[in-house]
Amino acid sequence: MATQKILVTGLPRTGTTSLCITALNLGYKTAHTAYTRQAIKDANFLADTPVFADFEKLYTLYPSSKIIHLTREFEQWLPSIRRLMSSMRANLLSQQGGFNDTIKRCYLATFPNFEQHFEDDDYWLTCYNQHTRKVRHFVASNQIENIEVMLTDADITTKLAQFMDCPGQNIRIPHVNINGKVTAWKWFQHSNKIDSTRNGKSDKDATLYNNAI
Repeated sequence: MATQKILVTGLPRTGTTSLCITALNLGYKTAHTAYTRQAIKDANFLADTPVFADFEKLYTLYPSSKIIHLTREFEQWLPSIRRLMSSMRANLLSQQGGFNDTIKRCYLATFPNFEQHFEDDDYWLTCYNQHTRKVRHFVASNQIENIEVMLTDADITTKLAQFMDCPGQNIRIPHVNINGKVTAWKWFQHSNKIDSTRNGKSDKDATLYNNAI
């Protein structure tokens, strides 16, 4: 498998876990979340945190990268992201622990002051659309090889096979993390899976990209 990286810029709850499992089975060294410099270096397929917030910085480090922008119908994404953010709220906002600094930074930058607007559908729509516009502008400005897809697209397997340089392969996209579950990746075992942390430890957020290449 080529060492060129593919960055998945889709927001959480757009199907990133399903796409990462697909990438594993296609031979890609895959990190669904990467919290160490080693994970970023070793993976050639990266999704979720910190990619959705840091794709510009990652592309600067790896300028031959391609981008898959994963989307989802807003009406389906809205209840799903609300369930996720509700479950994460205490750890995101904790001043005494909770999640690591990279998770907090990425989510709080993408969904600023979410706790104040939690029940406002327009707030979530604005966050979703702002993210999409940011990705589209970035890939257009830098002429990056990219595709924008939903996993429900009728021709999704054909699109992925062509973009991921796997023509002729039988691509199967699993449907995981259903009904609010978010732990499928944690328990999925595969030789191409890249650990997100180093023995449960993450690098400091401020130094995450130091010597990542």
